[in-house]
Amino acid sequence: MDTRRVEILVGAFVMLGIAALIVLALKVSSINQLNGDNTYELNARFANIGGLKVRSPVRMGGVLVGRVSKIGLDEHYMPIVTMAIDSRYKELPIDTSAKINTAGLLGEQYIGLSPGGELDLLQPGDMITETQSALVLEDLISKYLFSDKPAQ
Repeated sequence: MDTRRVEILVGAFVMLGIAALIVLALKVSSINQLNGDNTYELNARFANIGGLKVRSPVRMGGVLVGRVSKIGLDEHYMPIVTMAIDSRYKELPIDTSAKINTAGLLGEQYIGLSPGGELDLLQPGDMITETQSALVLEDLISKYLFSDKPAQ
């Protein structure tokens, strides 16, 4: 009878540990934030999106304001990124710019929004026209290594 009680306690402890790991994983991945109920969509066209992925963060001044909801190509094969922006941030000027940034040297990529100064506001579904593409580290390295500068 005593071993049965120990087995039940160990089983309960293991189940509690698994539940704690699941909660931790959900907190770290921020899966519960911006669930789509109170968001609106904005689009941006980039020349190169690098390693940007669906569910990548959209930040403004370091604050999470949305997530990338869709990535596709337009008729000219240029990447178009659709962002789900929290409706609390619905008063973005039409001259807002979007830039693909990297968190750290080799970290994840995210979209940084910089609001402009215009009085007219972006509407749901509008296109952000001022964009700056991702900085691809491999391209920079190959440019430096294979540049045509004379040897000294």
